[in-house]
Amino acid sequence: MSMHGPGDRHAHGADAGGGHGSCCHGPGHRHAPHHHHDAHGGDGASGALDPVCGMRVDPAASKHRAEHGGRTHHFCSARCRERFLAAPARYLAPRQQPAPPAPPGAVYLCPMHPDVRQDHPGTCPICGMALEPEMPGLDEEENPELRDFRRRFWTTLPLSLATLVLAMSGQHWPALPHAARSWIELALSAPVVLWAGGPFFVRCAQSIRNRSPNMWTLIGIGVAAAFGYSTAATIAPELFPASFREHGRVGVYFEAAAVIVSLTLLGQLLELRARAKTSAAIKALLGLAPKTARRLRDDGGEEDVELGHVHVGDRLRVRPGEKVPVDGVVLEGRSNVDESMLTGEPVAVEKAPGARVIGATLNGNGSLLIRAEKVGSATVLAQIVQLVAQAQRSRAPMQRLADKVAYWFVLAVLAAAAATFVVWGLSGPEPSWTYAVLNAVSVLIIACPCALGLATPMSIMVATGRAARAGVLFRDAEAVENLRRIDTLMVDKTGTLTEGRPAFRAARPAAGFDEDELLRLAASLDQGSEHPLAEAIVAEARRRGLALQPAEAFESVAGLGVRGRVGGRATAVGNPALMRESGVDVAPWAEPADALRRDGASAMFVAVDGALAGLIAVADPIKASTPEAIRALRQAGLRIVMATGDGIATAQAVARRLGIDEVHGEVRPQDKIALVQRLRAEGRRVAMAGDGINDAPALAGADVGIAMGTGTDVAMASAQVTLVRGDLRGIARARALSGATVANMKQNLAFAFLYNALGVPIAAGVLYPAFGLLLSPMLAALAMSLSSVSVVANALRLGRRGAG
Repeated sequence: MSMHGPGDRHAHGADAGGGHGSCCHGPGHRHAPHHHHDAHGGDGASGALDPVCGMRVDPAASKHRAEHGGRTHHFCSARCRERFLAAPARYLAPRQQPAPPAPPGAVYLCPMHPDVRQDHPGTCPICGMALEPEMPGLDEEENPELRDFRRRFWTTLPLSLATLVLAMSGQHWPALPHAARSWIELALSAPVVLWAGGPFFVRCAQSIRNRSPNMWTLIGIGVAAAFGYSTAATIAPELFPASFREHGRVGVYFEAAAVIVSLTLLGQLLELRARAKTSAAIKALLGLAPKTARRLRDDGGEEDVELGHVHVGDRLRVRPGEKVPVDGVVLEGRSNVDESMLTGEPVAVEKAPGARVIGATLNGNGSLLIRAEKVGSATVLAQIVQLVAQAQRSRAPMQRLADKVAYWFVLAVLAAAAATFVVWGLSGPEPSWTYAVLNAVSVLIIACPCALGLATPMSIMVATGRAARAGVLFRDAEAVENLRRIDTLMVDKTGTLTEGRPAFRAARPAAGFDEDELLRLAASLDQGSEHPLAEAIVAEARRRGLALQPAEAFESVAGLGVRGRVGGRATAVGNPALMRESGVDVAPWAEPADALRRDGASAMFVAVDGALAGLIAVADPIKASTPEAIRALRQAGLRIVMATGDGIATAQAVARRLGIDEVHGEVRPQDKIALVQRLRAEGRRVAMAGDGINDAPALAGADVGIAMGTGTDVAMASAQVTLVRGDLRGIARARALSGATVANMKQNLAFAFLYNALGVPIAAGVLYPAFGLLLSPMLAALAMSLSSVSVVANALRLGRRGAG
């Protein structure tokens, strides 16, 4: 009879590289790669450095030392000394620190066409928009295009207004000759059109050269037509027939050209300011990281260095109240670290030697010495920032359709403008060709597909930023669009539904023992073990304030448990096989032990002086948020399927408590991906949620893979969505946000199409025969700008959506 349920991942006493046996270091140390800090073991004021593990050792107190090359080296344990003696050259070689990677050059890309990338600022050859940095910097200056357009707008706005006033009321000024008025309007409007509107013409020419018609094609042609026609009428009025004359002069429309430029600049300013808000999530994340780190030199001294100069393997001091500079492992010290800024968990996490720390988290009252393991773009924070930036710049399937439509739409508008010009010129009222020019320009201006192009990118950028603040990271826009469609959620158990680390469940003392005494004896013995089950017992004893005693003659028996002497009493903690080996009869306790296992716990027997003292149960607890998350997901109509590598009895126990009907236990990684494929073959849209390397194939094979942020890098790399907090409630929030985002995109696209469907015919003059109404180019420009701003404003509503 085994001590554990069939699939229990942690066999108490299984010595997988240390198991429940002793080790010279704190938890997790044996898995850390060795770095050769202070290769000569130089003694400093605070002690010597172990050349094997890098820990600081008091030479006077250490019993482990060795002579080599005429120098005495001190070690934290016999194991480190043995490793050193086996290969001293390996640990005494000068430390080779790789040079920090050169900071990558800034990459600029188009917010509407992320495939357009280059290493310098410029404009997009497809849509003509200014390229933006792929990764905004924390100290990044204001968008240069925004600054430039603001300067052009405010400098020339008085000229546009003056041109407009003169055009509207000049005929009432008898002292001003008609010809002179045309020349004054030309002088006032020329700086507006030629300087303030210069970028528009550059982008228009670029779009024609690249055969990529876009909004700038229409604006450039429209403004050029209005200004060119008016300039020719001013310079050479004799070339125009009498039908072109109004109030004694050939009609000019400098005010239309100037006001169109000013209104387009205003629309661009509003749009650029709104787009700048979408980078707020990234800048907020970037702001979490400290600027400097305190590095220990090989001579024992300390220095403050910029974060970019920290190398893998560096030893860093984290003082009380400081932020952890990079991802690493604790070498010395104990403290509580607040990780809520990345995980959302409000309770600080205790850190001791061997524990891993995450860059940008806040150290508590203790001092820590850590070894840097991930720096620069490899840190958790940097990866989160990259995920957010990548998702914001990615393209939704819906956007690809909109782009194709926009291309043909521009060509159709050019054709409509040409038709408008010809029809009005040949059959319109006098002056027919003047009407032809104005109406053709109105068609070109009002139909700019800016709103169409912005419809989905703005929604994606706002939604991914909002989701990041709620602890949900989308890898790309396709994940945002697809998550709302899932109807089946497959979940792993350990680390996804449960905490992923054992915790004390119950203590059942035998006659002659009380619960606290049973726990005190077991915990005193288990102090010498690093096994997760042992740590859970020790943690519970300390929580109760029990006085633990040192264990003597401690022995870890691989696969069975541990034994030794506590307070002079022979004590053993382990499975039935260890009890039999110790001559202890556990048969009367077989049924209580089995009942605990059926409830998902691991049961360990405790024997004292050859007699059974009782039973202790340890289990991987269900996350506090999991029951609420499962209820919310089921209410949303999702079918929940559990697939775990743990034993079927343990899996069923967890499923019963959570109300999950479909359970698959003892499942291997290849079985999980096969289950995903089977569900998809049945017509289900499957999302897979997991946290381990064994979940990676299924995460990659599902319609949407969802990784726990508390899990492995491999799992997160395989998933389209990452839950930073490891909280399944995030799936319900993310799915709701996915639905809201797609609805927002559809609203934007519908508005853009409806606006153009109504605007183009009105600009072309279809209302003139019945109502005598025409749309001036100025009103067309205003409508075009407002359409883009309305799309942006609608997308920004997502940022206020309660998704957190």
